[in-house]
Parts: sequence; C-alpha cells; structure tokens
Amino acid sequence: MKPTAPRHDSHLAKEVLAFCTKAVAQPQQHRSQFPSSALWTAVAKAGTTLWLDTGDIDAAKALWTREFLALTTNNTLLNKEVQKGIYDELVPDAAALLRGADHNLTDESVVMEVAFLLNAVHGLKLVRTFDADVSVELHTAVANDAEASYHYGKRFHAICPDRFIVKVPLTPSGVLAARRLHKDGIRLNFTLGFSARQNYLVALLARPTWVNVFMGRINAFIADNKLGDGVNAGEKATLSSQRVLRRLRQSPGIDVKQIGASMRSGQQCFDLLGLDVFTMPIAAAKEFLQKNPTLDQVTDRSKNDPKVTFAPGVDAAADHLENFWAVDATFEKAMCKLAAMDADKLTPDSLLALLAEHGCGDLFPRLDAGEQSKVAKEGKIPVFASWKDRVRAGTASWDGMLTAAALASFTMDQQALDERITRLL
Repeated sequence: MKPTAPRHDSHLAKEVLAFCTKAVAQPQQHRSQFPSSALWTAVAKAGTTLWLDTGDIDAAKALWTREFLALTTNNTLLNKEVQKGIYDELVPDAAALLRGADHNLTDESVVMEVAFLLNAVHGLKLVRTFDADVSVELHTAVANDAEASYHYGKRFHAICPDRFIVKVPLTPSGVLAARRLHKDGIRLNFTLGFSARQNYLVALLARPTWVNVFMGRINAFIADNKLGDGVNAGEKATLSSQRVLRRLRQSPGIDVKQIGASMRSGQQCFDLLGLDVFTMPIAAAKEFLQKNPTLDQVTDRSKNDPKVTFAPGVDAAADHLENFWAVDATFEKAMCKLAAMDADKLTPDSLLALLAEHGCGDLFPRLDAGEQSKVAKEGKIPVFASWKDRVRAGTASWDGMLTAAALASFTMDQQALDERITRLL
C-alpha cells in the first residue's frame, strides 16, 4: 500500500522543516568569494545560464566559479552521496522526530520521509557551499500521484524558498501537480523530457520555469539500437525544443526555459552555445575547459539545426524516430485545443483520454505490469525491437518510452537509497 503524503501545512511537515534547517549549521558562502572564469563568462554572454549536474560537493568545488548559478540533483545523484555514509548518523534522529510528530506513520512512510529529509539537507548544504540555486527531486513513489507530488513540492519550497527548485517528472500526474505548484509561485524544473513535443505540452499546461531534453540518452538510443551513429540526434531535439519555447514565450503567461540535460561531452557544450541552460556533469564541463575555445569562438549556436543520419534500411518516418524533434502543425493544433480547456479540472486519466482523442495518446504509453518490468530490465535505453510494433501502431512513442525508462532507472536508485535508510532504522 502506498504511503500517504503528509500535507505541506501539517505538523509533521513543520517539524521536518525545522529539523532540516537545524541540521545544516554551516555558514552561507557568497558568490564574490569564488574565482571568475573568462571562458565561462563568455558562455554566459552567449545566452547560456550555467549549472552543474552533480551532488558531489568536492567535485563541484574543483570547477565552481562565480559564473555558475545552480546545481541539479536527482534520485541517482543523491543516492551516490547517501551511499557514502555521510548522513548515516542523521537517520535515527530523523526517524525519532518523525515518529514523535505522527504516531500513525507506517515504517514505509518513515523511510520515505527520511529520504525526503536527506534530499532537503543535502540540497541546503549545496546552497550554502556554493551560494547557488539547487534542484531537488521528488521521491519516485509519488511520480503518479498528483496530490502527493503537489504537497512534497510545497514542502521542498518551504525549506528553502529562495534557492530550491523543485524537480517534477514527466507523467500525467506530474503535469497536473506542476501546474498547481506553478500557480503557487514555485520554481519548477520539469524533468525526464526527451522531445520538443513533450515540452510543448508541458509548457502549455504546466508552465514550469524550466523543461529538459536528455540529449545524451537520445543519442545512445539511436546508436545502441544500431539505428544510426547517434550523432546529433539529442542535440537536434534540444535545439528544436528551444525554438518551440522561444515561440511560446511570445504568448502571455508562458516563460519556460530550455535545459540541455544528459550532456556527455565538451563538444556538446560548444555545439549548443546559446541554449537557455546547460546542466553539465563534471566530465562534460572539464572537457569543455580542456577544449579551451578562443573567446571569439564562443557565440550563440542555438539557431542551428544539425543533420541526423540514420543507418541504411531504417525507415525513420514509419518508426516515428523524428518525433524527438518534429512538432508539426497537426500536433500544435491539438495542443492548442487542450490549452484552451479548463485544465484545472483535469485528472491524470482525463488528460490521457484527451491526448488520445486529439491523436497524441502515444506521448504517455500505457504499460501493464509485465511491460513495466521489461522497461526496468532493459535499463535507461529501451530496446528498439521490444517496442517498435507499439510505436508503429501509435500506442507508444520513443520519447515516451525513454521517459518511462528514465523513471524506472531513477526508481531503482531511489530504492537503493531507501534500503540504506531501512538498514539504519
């Protein structure tokens, strides 16, 4: 049975907020204390905001300059830090606090609450160490629970309202929770996106602050399945999404920015200069610095549309491989119809039904238990042969399947984190 999420204004939520604030006693650093970089300054002047994609404080310190504004964490990155044992002593005290605040909490609920608390504490450490905004991600157990996602999002915001950015995953429930959180003035990093069309839907309905394209995984999907060399596919999808968002930003009430995520190399950083945001893993940032382009080479390339080459015999149109970057007039018309409806009355099921009615039902593939197990077993990169018939039939899509695979991967890392907590209780 799924644990009940405490309301954001509950006694337990207030006790957890106080515990997190007290647990991070280190002083706040200030941006002026960090060195400056002429190269990163040039990247920022080209139009790109700089974030690091890591929860590793020591690794980030080696690269951090005052041009960086934020760090992103996720279930995988947080698990890596927790598995180091750095918060083991905090777990029993946190559990005692939780059980004292709510005597009806189940063991499962305690574990989930401790995981939330550790996420918040680590986020606060990053804020104070780097004078940075920090993206903190919802527990995967609430990915398909709009109400729980809303309350946990509110709770993250309350812990550090000026610096926390709440990460919400791309599910029907996530779309609706993000819409409510946005209306409450909470900054959102809408994660696990893989296409321009996914981000078109999210921008219209949820209106978060940022959306993502996980470009490296798109390239890996093409290459690993021998559909092509994988070069430029993720970059093409990211730049297409950037163009879509720039058009949408001309509409009142929409100010959604594009994050380039799952960056794998310094060359990608160079090729995507001018994108709204880079969230760079340590290795990609180091590689860009090693490339050391001259400052006159650091110019806006976000209007580029790179070529993608598929392998001989691959029918990209029939297999809908172009859905990563294609946003045609029919799709836009369908999205505008959805946006004109009273989205505040939607439920996850009614949203799915409306998408199907407008010919976009493949955005969120419906997967039974056996298919969900197969997704998890295949890992981050779906096997083309497993899903090609469903994609051709229009009941699934490659961007949707990559999102499902990413969520399954995060779920496994979240479970590993939860298991460590359980052993310490």
